[in-house]
Amino acid sequence: MRETRPAGGEGMGKVVGRFAPTPSGRMHLGNLFSCLLAWLSARAQGGRIILRMEDLDTQRTSRAYGEQIMRDLELLGLDWDEGPYWQSERGEYYQERLKELQSLGVVYKCFCSRAELHGAANPANAPHVADGDYIYSGKCRGLDEARIAELERRRSPALRLAVYGMESFTDRHYGYMEQDLPRECGDFILRRSDGVFAYQLAVAADDGAMGVTEVVRGRDLLSSTPRQLQLYRLWGIDPPEFAHIPLLLASDGRRLSKRDGDVSLDALGERFSPEEITGRLACLAGQLDRPEPVRAGELVKGFSWEKVPKEDILLPEGFLG
Repeated sequence: MRETRPAGGEGMGKVVGRFAPTPSGRMHLGNLFSCLLAWLSARAQGGRIILRMEDLDTQRTSRAYGEQIMRDLELLGLDWDEGPYWQSERGEYYQERLKELQSLGVVYKCFCSRAELHGAANPANAPHVADGDYIYSGKCRGLDEARIAELERRRSPALRLAVYGMESFTDRHYGYMEQDLPRECGDFILRRSDGVFAYQLAVAADDGAMGVTEVVRGRDLLSSTPRQLQLYRLWGIDPPEFAHIPLLLASDGRRLSKRDGDVSLDALGERFSPEEITGRLACLAGQLDRPEPVRAGELVKGFSWEKVPKEDILLPEGFLG
């Protein structure tokens, strides 16, 4: 695959965006929509793009899918300036970041199993949060050393962050957001009981280390942003600017999914040229009045966040031929 180009090349701006796909299958239309907007936003500001494969869960992801994603991006003219980085190879760095948090006394061992968490959940004391998890009650937060030692003989613990206070930010697309972390989120996992680092820690650590200044991603991740902001604050890192975008929905209202094989690039490529796919995505993003063949580079000059819809986008019947 392509070689990494040095950071900060001649003529590049200070804006650093990124693609961060999960290589668990072929990209579907929603993934491509997100990548196109991230690319257009960075390029319109004269910025750079970093490619990072979020393959922490090695049971669900594969290097082959990551390489296919790179071919898909190149097919659509969505190039990058640095990477690819593979999260599965960055465990030592995540461990360093975890140790920094531990030194601050904000990390504790949690012995609650997923079954126990879900069994204790009910609408009164454990409402759902946006990522499908439950707000953690803090059950293990105050365990003494003797109890911890006893439980550790039975099972390996996960590690959680003891959250505090309010976090707020202004999203470029959706405006001012705030979240009371203890009440609306709860202490979240940094490293799973099987030793796999959690998404929240890895993504914040990587964006900080890689100098990312702009994160463009789906609206479904909006509620997770305050958790990452708290990590940035604890590490003393300036956070990137966030721009969340509407989700693409199937004509029956379902969210698009790799698992369901929804509108994969593989299937799209059998019916449309790369330029036709790009044009249809640009139309959904409000950058074209009607779907017509276009190269990604032709959209840069006229790109505008004001044209991007805020409501989730229902794919029209027959839109894809």
